[in-house]
Amino acid sequence: MILVTGATGLNGRELLRLLSARGVGVRALVRNPARAESIAALPHVEIVQGDMARPETLVAALRGVDRAMLISSSDPMMLEVQSNFIEAAKKAGVQHVVKLSGIMPELDSAFRFARMHGEIEQRLEASGMAFTHLRAGEFMPAYFRQVPNITAKGAMFLPMEDARIASIDVGDIAEIAASVLTGSGHEGRIYPLTGPQALTMTEVAAKLSAATGKTVRYVNVRPEAARQAQLAAGMPPYLADALFELFAERRNGKEAKVWPDAAALLGRPPTSFDEFAERNAALFRGEAPPPKI
Repeated sequence: MILVTGATGLNGRELLRLLSARGVGVRALVRNPARAESIAALPHVEIVQGDMARPETLVAALRGVDRAMLISSSDPMMLEVQSNFIEAAKKAGVQHVVKLSGIMPELDSAFRFARMHGEIEQRLEASGMAFTHLRAGEFMPAYFRQVPNITAKGAMFLPMEDARIASIDVGDIAEIAASVLTGSGHEGRIYPLTGPQALTMTEVAAKLSAATGKTVRYVNVRPEAARQAQLAAGMPPYLADALFELFAERRNGKEAKVWPDAAALLGRPPTSFDEFAERNAALFRGEAPPPKI
């Protein structure tokens, strides 16, 4: 039995759809089953209720589970809830935990979530369970957040200067996670996962222009101006501060390397940004609402 946490989030949903389509029985951990109707309708998916912030609620969900996919939101509780899950999984006799981590999980990073990922990885490694770390770079759907500016102003506004970033499609992450969860030989392995190209934001804008048939410009903004705009739009200060740290790391080239692991695991080149943009052209033209990310 496989358990997937973060089941209603971007990566969890994609993984569940893929496992379901392959006929793999899987258990989806959700806090509120009423909000999990779309995944509950998938064949071979069992919904179980539990909250990683309350470890006592995980006992029933973990009963009989052999392998687990550990995903949770990037929020102030990430270190605590994932650590809770690791301890509960160990007590339940889970044999292998696959963690969706960050591309740069450095304990001394200036980016708070990178430090958390690094600490969680160490706790998982020390648990005695088999582990696999999927260290994913920027998710391509992150650019859906730019849709309002693209449709209203024909531009994306980001504090990236001319730095490059090697984004990865969430479908590729799901395919890799499914293979690791259902296959063998991945115990104790660490896989940095990126797309096939490291692009500047000017290049991203050009690819969005080509896919949508409309001109999209990249406008570099000052980091503090970006933070203030996020706060004005209602973003919680903790998250705005975290993004301020993240973009500083990206401007320093921390996510610019293209790694070969995704291609090796997929048995094909990872999805390119051109393919992602073409597949989602209607979303970037404002003709369809982007999914929640």
